[in-house]
Amino acid sequence: MDDRITQIKGIGDEKAASLSSIGIHNIQDLIEYFPFRYEDYELKDLAEVKHEERATLEGKVHSEPVVRFYGKKKSRLSVRLLVGKFLITAVFFNRAFLKKQFTLGQIVTVTGKWDQHKMTLSANEITFSSHNPDGTIEPIYPVGGDVTVKAMKRYIQLALNQFGEQIEENLPPQMLERYKLMPRKDAVFMMHAPPSHDGLKQARRRFVYEELLQFQLKMQVFRKRERESTKGASQVFEKEKLDAFVESLPFPLTGAQNRVVGEILKDMQSDYRMNRLLQGDVGSGKTVVAAIGLYASYLAGHQGALMVPTEILAEQHYESFQELLGEKLNVELLTGSVKGKKRREILERLALGEVDLLIGTHALIQDEVVFENLGLVITDEQHRFGVNQRRVLREKGLSPDVLYMTATPIPRTLAISVFGDMDVSTIDEMPAGRKPIETYWAKPDMLPRVIDFVKKELDQVRQGYVICPLIEESEKLDVQNAIDVHFQMQTALPGYQVGLMHGRLSSDEKEEVMEEFSTNNVQLLVSTTVVEVGVNVPNATIMVIYDAERFGLAQLHQLRGRVGRGSEQSYCVLLADPKSEVGKERMQIMTESNDGFVLSQRDLELRGPGDFFGRKQSGLPEFKVADLVHDYRVLEVARNDASALVESTAFWEDETYRSLRDYLTEQGVLSGEKLD
Repeated sequence: MDDRITQIKGIGDEKAASLSSIGIHNIQDLIEYFPFRYEDYELKDLAEVKHEERATLEGKVHSEPVVRFYGKKKSRLSVRLLVGKFLITAVFFNRAFLKKQFTLGQIVTVTGKWDQHKMTLSANEITFSSHNPDGTIEPIYPVGGDVTVKAMKRYIQLALNQFGEQIEENLPPQMLERYKLMPRKDAVFMMHAPPSHDGLKQARRRFVYEELLQFQLKMQVFRKRERESTKGASQVFEKEKLDAFVESLPFPLTGAQNRVVGEILKDMQSDYRMNRLLQGDVGSGKTVVAAIGLYASYLAGHQGALMVPTEILAEQHYESFQELLGEKLNVELLTGSVKGKKRREILERLALGEVDLLIGTHALIQDEVVFENLGLVITDEQHRFGVNQRRVLREKGLSPDVLYMTATPIPRTLAISVFGDMDVSTIDEMPAGRKPIETYWAKPDMLPRVIDFVKKELDQVRQGYVICPLIEESEKLDVQNAIDVHFQMQTALPGYQVGLMHGRLSSDEKEEVMEEFSTNNVQLLVSTTVVEVGVNVPNATIMVIYDAERFGLAQLHQLRGRVGRGSEQSYCVLLADPKSEVGKERMQIMTESNDGFVLSQRDLELRGPGDFFGRKQSGLPEFKVADLVHDYRVLEVARNDASALVESTAFWEDETYRSLRDYLTEQGVLSGEKLD
């Protein structure tokens, strides 16, 4: 199967080069080059066909076809057909030559898009005969270069004819039996030439499980290796002191916070290094959970580090942790702005073990930053950091526990895919007494009413944000857009100070603007930057988001979470005029739900996994058949199976698992050795 495709009779060097250009290099690549969709030519009952659905119908020609010409060379042929008891019109564009082929009373089969309101089928295919039940499911392959779909079908058929019998099973018999999975060889043939929908469904089901199991095996082996090669020192602390600290907090922990704290402390007390993702909605109380973990590490005689993406967030965290831990720990802040003598002092005290908790930005991973005894590393907004940055920070301690925090609720299916080698903790409960933010969707022509609404909030000595979207094509346009909106707000709200923040401001300038806003010297902040709005201003109760359709649901929810942090009712207004149905649905969902996990799941369904994190940095696996959104239940099963397999002796020794072990070796995950 690894032989070059020129071994297939009928495929020479020229065709092989064309196939190579679309990633097909050997016989196995060709045989497993599956269709990306199927055209369904199964005859439909017209009464069951939905509006705008593609359908194949059989009917009797009821009247002479009529051709109308328009434009220079365009034509429209329409013919009346009797389909069952319905009289419909079939329309063909630019195919006037078909007119001569119709005869009254003749049976024809047509395929196209059905318009239920006009009782019209926009047909793109016709057969001048009754329907042929053979070949009703037609595979369509992704092609490129000079390879056509027709040619691809022929090449695959040649490969299957010559080598199809050599397709080997790679799943053990007990798994095929347990899940009633189709044998691999049958499934390959079925994917390329499905005789029925049920057959195709079973073949697809088999490959979905195979792909997800192989992927999860890789993840679980990485995870096992990580645990066994990086055994961390168990962090032993006095439980009574930690309990007293938790009791002293100004508010009781929620059930979810208690559960998550338990998971984190259990990891810290174990002899393997913690590698855990903590996700929780905006305002769910992750900071307190982090503080408990850091205090436990301090009680065990270790230092802690907290790394965040921006200076403003670092300062906000520094203030929060000073408040929570300042009486018990020496907490210091290290960012790019900390220079000279102050910086040298912090670094010297850190190396001597006199700093218990260091909070900062990327400055924490510079060579000059040396810890005496680093026990716990926490990174906030984990997917904004590159893998290397996280690794460098981790390597500053002998083997510190690592906790990654994110306020972007990640749907479980993605969490166990992208972060499959980590444990995942979720805070899925909000603190009591928090008022849900009321969200409204307004069209741009309602802006005067929106500004009146903002003014009413400001009149009650409250504050607000106005967010302008980033215009990706040009930073210049971003800034101009924000300047225009800033001018608009200043003009409309003469009695109030309106601040402006955009990407061209220096760190010092941004800090100054945020300081003015935090102290209520600025009542309304116009901003283009999403990240920088991470400051906690409990007095802010109103947010207006311009061109809200440009943002994904998860991003809109993140922005919205900047208000609603105090005791007053808060509001978010989405200014948007989306043209697409998906855009309208997104706005509707935002007004209906305040639950970040519900929104992130819907975002995933609407946008697909690649766009959820942004394709470049997602680290998402690519599958031939499996789909992370629709196959999430199989992903869960595959993960549990993979986890059990790598922990079992049988997987590493039995012949029935050889194919799966060989796959891991081919992928560079194993070098043939058994993991202890």
